[in-house]
Formats: sequence, structure tokens, C-alpha cells
Amino acid sequence: MENKTVQEHHDETLCTYLQQHPHILAILIGSMHGDDWTVLSTNEEAKRFFEESEGLDAASYFGPFWAPLRKQIGTMCSTQTSKNQIAYEKDEQAHLFESIIIRQASEHYQEMYVIELRSQEALLEEQKIRIEFEQKYMSVIEHNLDPIITINRSNRITYANISVHNAFGYRMKELSGRSVIDLLSDEKKEEFDHFIARAFAGESLEMEGISFFHKKGKYVTSYIKAIPVKIIGSIDEIHLILRDTSYHQKNNEKLLFLSYHDQLTGLWNRRALKEHFKVDADYAKKSDEYLSFIHLDLDRFKTINDSLGRNGADEMLKMIADRIKMVCRKDCKLYRNGGDEYIISFRNHSIDSTESLVQRILSDFTKPFYYNHQEYFISASVGISVYPHDGVSLEGLLQKAEQAVLYVKENGRSHYRFYREDMNSTFTDLALMESHLRRAIEFNELAVYYQPQVNLNTGQIDSFEALLRWNNRKFGFVSPMEFIPLAEESGLIHTIGDWVLEVVCKQLKEWQDKQYRPVRIAVNISPKQFRSGDFALKTKELIEKHEIDASSFEVEITETALMHMNDTLLTLQKLKAIGVTISVDDFGTGYSSLSYLKQYPIDIIKIDRSFIKDIEHDKKNEAIAKTIINLAHNLGMEVIAEGVEKELQAKILKAAACHKAQGFLFSKPVPASQIVDQYFDWI
Repeated sequence: MENKTVQEHHDETLCTYLQQHPHILAILIGSMHGDDWTVLSTNEEAKRFFEESEGLDAASYFGPFWAPLRKQIGTMCSTQTSKNQIAYEKDEQAHLFESIIIRQASEHYQEMYVIELRSQEALLEEQKIRIEFEQKYMSVIEHNLDPIITINRSNRITYANISVHNAFGYRMKELSGRSVIDLLSDEKKEEFDHFIARAFAGESLEMEGISFFHKKGKYVTSYIKAIPVKIIGSIDEIHLILRDTSYHQKNNEKLLFLSYHDQLTGLWNRRALKEHFKVDADYAKKSDEYLSFIHLDLDRFKTINDSLGRNGADEMLKMIADRIKMVCRKDCKLYRNGGDEYIISFRNHSIDSTESLVQRILSDFTKPFYYNHQEYFISASVGISVYPHDGVSLEGLLQKAEQAVLYVKENGRSHYRFYREDMNSTFTDLALMESHLRRAIEFNELAVYYQPQVNLNTGQIDSFEALLRWNNRKFGFVSPMEFIPLAEESGLIHTIGDWVLEVVCKQLKEWQDKQYRPVRIAVNISPKQFRSGDFALKTKELIEKHEIDASSFEVEITETALMHMNDTLLTLQKLKAIGVTISVDDFGTGYSSLSYLKQYPIDIIKIDRSFIKDIEHDKKNEAIAKTIINLAHNLGMEVIAEGVEKELQAKILKAAACHKAQGFLFSKPVPASQIVDQYFDWI
């Protein structure tokens, strides 16, 4: 039991050194008397190196190592520690160690020592690691873009990096030993003392708005961050990271102005409008006044932009802003809403005063604007909403003023209107509907239906018109009269049009592969899509991709597209070269001209439904329809009547030798699956 206690004591003694140096060779030896030395305990590194365990006599354990070690112990007459270097060869490999022998007190041995053998290679590696760490640490400090000052507990500066000189003008030699307190203004010294005390207590903290004395003799508003430097649990220094924030004050003032003003005109912007509305609405409510929002939108400003270029248009916008400011009263605030739109908020006691202000503004727009010694006339459309009559939220009021502007633009421009409820019939859903239309293909909401075209002489069907349908998850079935114009205005018509062409070609390919009787499908092409420049090439690629007969694919264009003579003729000639059938839709309703029919390679004329409606009662419609039919015959073209809903209409058309007709009398547009179900009945 006693031996075990002694061994535990030996291990505990050795353990103290191992905690500090886990990678050295450590051996505990003791002697009862004379030269009787025994190895009492070793660490794992020593066991691996000497391949021996404790309990052996020292000479046997150390071998050739023991003689120099014994000699080193002999020199320790009155010292507690001795250092030496020992060369040792093992397995034909030379080793160089630093030997450190430390005397230990013992109740059981006359003498007891801990022998540390530290490889010089390990020492060099440790030194290298330490130097690398120190250099990395100093590199972060020295090359930091922020000025860094190190102070001790006496507030004396012990170090300053190069950025201190760049920011505040001081070199290290000018600051070394100087109290940092001397560089600070008096107003925050007490606060700074508390700040430093907390940092030396171990906190990392920040302080703003302290004035630091620049070498040039001025105080610079600065930000300071304190970082304690802790070494073996003790904090004797702290790093002070300084930052000159004086320029931020100027920038903040500039940024504050820019954040609430339009950069081009200097007027208040939409953000300022939101801030002001809270105050103005509250004032209007308490004082029983009106708060009018006047939305002014320049008419056809794109022509100015195109004529004068970006810089010229910007100058014109600034002149317009200046002119409106001259008319506005002191109880008005003028904002630029972006682009060519301005908004005026006006506190007033009556609607009449708002109307009077708007009339003066529009009157001023009758005067010319001058740019580069040329005069330009610009008109504006104005919409007005009134708080609280038209609403109490800013967004709602602005939206209603915009609706009134749109109403003005649709009804002649260059005047003003107050908002009315009947202006709200369709406007609010347009933006949302456009968003849904953009995802219609992705969500599989679009479908192509087919309406048969019946041969009036034989009753057979060998052609169809493809018609697009949209069943939306929010709006349900949306009329093409609504979403097609929206697609054209938003530019979506190109994507949707390409999708329809692909679907129709796939359908023709499917029926062709199933060896159904050959049919032709007509696709109505938007003028924008037709004039895209690559329409003919795209059509050719689709026909070749799906390997369909080109004559089975019919392109329907409107009379509007025929107006652009050069581009249209070139595209039509390319389509005819491919073998595509070409028809003119809604003939007689647009810019009809016999020269179009003469010059363009057109195969089919379609009589618009407006001439077929009431043809059995309206002699003029009947005469027009018969004239178009005769014209088509004389030009060698096929003629198709649209919108046939009554038997008598079909009889009149048949008697006039109209080739084909389509309409609800024969069939409404149906899905492709239904066409297949009735295929043999129809064809």
C-alpha cells in the first residue's frame, strides 16, 4: 500500500511537467544513497524513445546517455535547475537534445530529479511556430487599415501602427510613452476613463463621438474600440482601434438629403412623400382640411427623349420641375415620382382651390420650353385624389390619382380629372393579371382549342383555326379580348406566341403520324411577333423539327401587319418559299387596300364577323360580304367567313359562292381530344 502511494507521488510529480511540455521526454529518477539511481516514472514519449519502463537502474535505462546526465547532476551542488546539451546516437542516427534537470523534494529518497530531454529539432519547430504566430499577429496589427494604438495600465502608449500616422499624423516615436489621455478632448475624459477601466477588466467595447487630437492641431471626431490583450490570464495592455468619423457626418448629411430627394431635379422623392404624409394627413384631420394628391404625367414624353437624347430629356425634366415649383403655393409639396411623373400634395380648405391650382399648372404648360435655342411644347395629364374623401392610406390615394390620370390619357390627354369610383372597374386587376399571365405556361394554364372551318358546298372539314384559351387559378377562364392585348403591351406575346406555334406543330405531327386525313391549322400571328425579324426562320425550323407538311401550317396576319410594306413583303416571301399557307384575318376592318392583295403572296381572305352579323337583315353587310367574296374569286384566293351563327347566314354565303365558314353554327372551339373523337364524322 505504501509503495503504491510512493508511485502515485512520483507520477504526480512528473505530471506537473508533462502538462506544460507534453511532447518532451520526461523521466523521474531517485537515489536512496550514494550512486544508487533508479528510474521512478516516465512519460509516454520517454517510453517510446528508450523502449524501457520505470524500475530500472539509471545506467541500464539511459545507456550512453547516463554518463553526461550523471555528470550534469554532479554539478548541481546548490542549484535547483541545470541545462546542458547532449549528443546521442541510436540506431545509427544522431540525436541532439537539450537536457534540463530539475531538483525535487522527496521524503523517500535522498535525492530526486526530473530529467527533461528536449529535441533540438522540436525546439526549432516550436520556435518557428512561435515566430510565425507572432508575425501573423503583428501583421494583422501593423497592416490594419484602421489606426491601432496599444496602451498599458498607466494609459501610456506602447505601440502605434502605420495607419495612426496616415489618419492622425503621428509617428510611433512621437507617441511612445505618451499618455493617451493627452490626445483626447476634455468633454469625454471621464467617460473614457470608465471605458478603459472596463476594457482592462476584460470587456471588448466601443465608444463613439470622442474627439482625438490630430497632429495638425485640430480635434477629429472618432470612434474607438477597445480589445483587451490577455496573456496567461493577465491583461496588462489593450488595443485601441481608432476610426476617423468626421467625414461620415458630412456624408450622412449628404446621404440624408439624397435619400429624400430626387437626384436629377432636387425635388422630394417617394420616400419623402411617405414621411410627409403622416404629418400632413394628421394636420388635415385635425384642422378639418382636405389633402389633395395631384398626379401629373407628361404626355408622349418619349418623343422628347427620342429627339433630344437622355441628357436633353433630363434637362427638360428639370425645366418642367422648376416651372411647376413656380406655380405651387407655400402649402404645396412637389415630388418627382420617377420617370416623367410628378406628384403635388396640397393642403387646402376646398376642392375648388385644388382645381384652381391644377388649372394654373396646365395653363403654364401651354407656354413653350426652350432647349438649345429651340422651343418645345409639352402637355400633361393630371389625376387627382383627395384625403379623406377617396381614402386614408397613401398607397390607395396615389393609386386612385394614377387611375384618374389613365382615364385622362384615354380620353384626350392634356386635361385633369378627379378620381371617381367608376374609374376603378378594371385597373386594379391588370398588374396582378399580368403577373399571373407571366406564369401561365409554367403552371400549364394555357391551352390551344381548335374551331373547324366547314366547306359550304360539301360540308367537309379539312382546316381549323387554332385559338388560345387561358384558365387561370385566380381569375378562372379569362377572355382572349382581355389577356391578348395585355400580352402584347407587356411583351409576353413573343413567348406565348412561340408556345402556340410549338403546340400546333406538335398537333399536326401527331395527326400526321396517326395517318388521319391531311388537315390545315391556321395560327393567328400578332403583328409584333410577325415583325420580330426572325419569324420566317423560326417557322421554318419548327416545320423541319416536327417534320410536318408546310402547306398544313397556315399563318394568319391582320391588316395592320400589311401596312409595313418592306418588312412584311420580305417575311411573306420567305414563308411562301417554305410552302406555308398565308391568310389575311378580319379583312375589311383595318387599313384595307387592294394594293396589298396585289403585291403580297396571300392565299386566303377571311371576312370579319362584323360583316356577317345581321347579314340576313342588313343589306349593306350582305353587299360588303359579297364584294369581298367576288374579289377573292377574281384574285384566285380562297375566302372564309367568320362568326357564322345562323342557318340563313350560311345559305346567303353559300349562294354567294363563299368557300368556307366557321362559327358557332357548326362548332365552338374545342380541345384537340374532342377533334379526334369526332374526326371521322367531320372529315
